[in-house]
Amino acid sequence: MEQSWMQRCDYLHRSDRLQRAGMVCDTHRSRNRSSSSSSSSGTIMRGSVCITVVFLSFTCHVSLSQATTATPNEAELNDNITVFTRILDRLLDGYDNRLRPGLGEKVTEIKTNIFVTSFGPVSDTEMEYTIDVFFRQSWKDERLRFKGPMGMLPLNNLLASNIWTPDTFFLNGKKSIAHNMTTPNKLLRLQDDGTLLYTMRLTISAECPMQLEDFPMDAHACPLKFGSYAYPISEVVYKWTQGPAKSVVVAEDGSRLNQYHLIGQTAGTEDINTSRGLYTVMMAHFYLKRKIGYFVIQTYMPCFMTVILSQVSFWLNRESVPARTVFGVTTVLTMTTLSISARNSLPKVAYATAMDWFIAVCYAFVFSALIEFATVNYFTKRSWAWDGKKAMEAQQPKKKDPLALSKKPNNTCSTGMNFTANITKDSAISTISNSTAVQMKSAESKSTPDPKKTYNSVSKIDKMSRIVFPVLFGTFNLVYWATYLNREPVIKGAVSPT
Repeated sequence: MEQSWMQRCDYLHRSDRLQRAGMVCDTHRSRNRSSSSSSSSGTIMRGSVCITVVFLSFTCHVSLSQATTATPNEAELNDNITVFTRILDRLLDGYDNRLRPGLGEKVTEIKTNIFVTSFGPVSDTEMEYTIDVFFRQSWKDERLRFKGPMGMLPLNNLLASNIWTPDTFFLNGKKSIAHNMTTPNKLLRLQDDGTLLYTMRLTISAECPMQLEDFPMDAHACPLKFGSYAYPISEVVYKWTQGPAKSVVVAEDGSRLNQYHLIGQTAGTEDINTSRGLYTVMMAHFYLKRKIGYFVIQTYMPCFMTVILSQVSFWLNRESVPARTVFGVTTVLTMTTLSISARNSLPKVAYATAMDWFIAVCYAFVFSALIEFATVNYFTKRSWAWDGKKAMEAQQPKKKDPLALSKKPNNTCSTGMNFTANITKDSAISTISNSTAVQMKSAESKSTPDPKKTYNSVSKIDKMSRIVFPVLFGTFNLVYWATYLNREPVIKGAVSPT
């Protein structure tokens, strides 16, 4: 109605201008008729001027009429902008953003929810994680009620500095960033009943306490805690917008984790009593399960192969001292290097982890293999020395008999009266003596055993180690993996949704 009335007024205004133009033309005509001194050429020119004025007035009237009827939406939009500008000016007139809504009358209720766009990375050494979220807060401020053609006003983020906003902070946050590119990533909506929706995009680095006894088969619950910094529960309370079950949502492609699985999240609320009063704390827990594949490749398989390599020395001859020494020393040094490198990816905790126990047992097997070789080598040399000593003791009393026998033919030769006459006899005696000495030497060689230096021999200790070591190591692996893989991960610090 208002628009049609304005169009009519405009039409009457333009019609009045046309009538005035006609009156001007009539005036000129009357003057021309009364003037007897005017020439015929001047009369023609004055008439053409009047016609031109009337034509231009009509053309302007038609153009303005078409413009008015062609853009009614623009006029309506301009009217709405004017109305909302007046509403905002009226709302902020006398508004004090230092005072919370309902001060002295009722408790201000803040409803929150979180949408996680990116989760990760997680640092084990620092015990912290990084999360990128849309953090939404909603509350009611009756001072901002309005009446207008729209039920909700989409406002600029600059208005947030002119109204009261919650003083929310993150209790376990180490570092928080509010994104400002290309403009501050904030959203503000105002409903006609005074309800405000305030959304911010934040990147938060928060603490994540970890218990690493089961590392690398461990699981953790990383909390995100937030609440009011200055207002106790008697002034400001926090609640989840859609309840604890649906107020924390993670995007399907939001996980940015290489070593963990994000297996779920829960939300809850707790009250913390401090010296300044009782405060409401909102908590969201994100549950993580570690991926074991990386550690199997980097630690478990090298340790397993090193133990197997150390047991190869049991199949070498006990006389191969250099080879078995190299096997033992090399495997011990390898296990030392693996144990040091495995600890570099963990914080310096004072207790042993599951990986530490595995490395310690593997180290014990490798070191035992080296001790086994030393034992075999010691008893092998002792056996050689014992056999040689017995042989020498057996030889010493028998060396006197050949000397006694060799003196008898000499005595026989010296007592002969006639050397020439007894040549035949002496030669016979010498032959008998030589044959007797040969027989005694052969008997001595048969009765005196040589030291037992037999090569390519196998020790009894090596034979037992070939069976005992693999059986014990296999049993340990069976018990170890069955214990850690078949039990449910113990998530310390987890809370049930409330």
